[in-house]
Amino acid sequence: MRKRFFSCCLLLSAFALSALAQNPMPQLKPVTEQGSGITAFPAPATPPPAAKGKKEAAPSLPKAPDLSYVQRKYINISYGSKSATQTFDLYLPNSTQGPYPLIIDIHGGAFMLVAMNSKSPEELQVVDAGLRHGYAVASINYRLSGEARFPRAVNDAKAVVRYLRAHAEQYNIDPNRIVAWGGSAGGNLAAMLGTTGCINNLDGDNEENLQYPSNVQAVVDWFGPCDFLKYDDQFKASGKVTPFGSVFSPTSGETLYIGHDLKKDEKFTELANPETYIPTLNKQTAPYFIIEHGTGDLNIPTVQSENFAAKLKEQLGADHVFIKLLPGAVHGDPAFSTESNFNLVFKLLAEKLK
Repeated sequence: MRKRFFSCCLLLSAFALSALAQNPMPQLKPVTEQGSGITAFPAPATPPPAAKGKKEAAPSLPKAPDLSYVQRKYINISYGSKSATQTFDLYLPNSTQGPYPLIIDIHGGAFMLVAMNSKSPEELQVVDAGLRHGYAVASINYRLSGEARFPRAVNDAKAVVRYLRAHAEQYNIDPNRIVAWGGSAGGNLAAMLGTTGCINNLDGDNEENLQYPSNVQAVVDWFGPCDFLKYDDQFKASGKVTPFGSVFSPTSGETLYIGHDLKKDEKFTELANPETYIPTLNKQTAPYFIIEHGTGDLNIPTVQSENFAAKLKEQLGADHVFIKLLPGAVHGDPAFSTESNFNLVFKLLAEKLK
């Protein structure tokens, strides 16, 4: 059953509900690729030309792991009834022992992109690492900005958590050891799951399993954006130049996700920032946060993660937060998916999810 909400949660929820009510959701029609059986959504406009200055070197493409060893997996499980996008794939460890701690694996892509017909190598690397460390892994899909703007992606992530809690016994999952894990836009959504556990108005139009809570016990946030409105100033202060132009561009991933100019309603934009909800967190019930970011990231300012971690520590204490900056690592760098880094993350999780 849902936990009682703290008074600060109620105040922030009331404010959030008012802001959401003033920003009705646009209705965009999906398109289906012929013969693919895959639903996609209208592509956003081409991003603006790269700004002049230092450009981020493209990391070498990660290699998808071989998951042929997986004996138990469930593909395209539907967790909602509002969109064909609302599905996830569930992978279980080969071991018959359980119940298993669970990873909610959330893909990135600027809230508007997703690998068609297959999971990205980055997603599958988390699946592989999780399975090898004894975790069940749910690799999820959610409504992208071409279909529905904020807060639908957050609504969907929460619906997945509720669904898996409702079916925990069926899949031999431990409902009290759930980790939200994502990179880039997925990192934002993982962090949102972590900071909105006591917010009661982000279920959105999903009506399934509302008797179950959507809080998580740990968050792994890899280079996720935490404060959209500060991107440009932070890049300027760092002396770095992003090749993607201003976050306030009408074609930026963040603008398309929010649904309008980010400055049009700054209070509404701030509702998409996990930092906004930190004051609602309580040390006794808040999840453990693992935050990693590369110092060479030109997509999302590194200081976003530094500020997020600092504010979490101020609210919860240093023992609730771990932050690691990877020297020179760029956005989506293979350095995040090395065996040594995965071992570090799972060691921290094992210490906290006892």
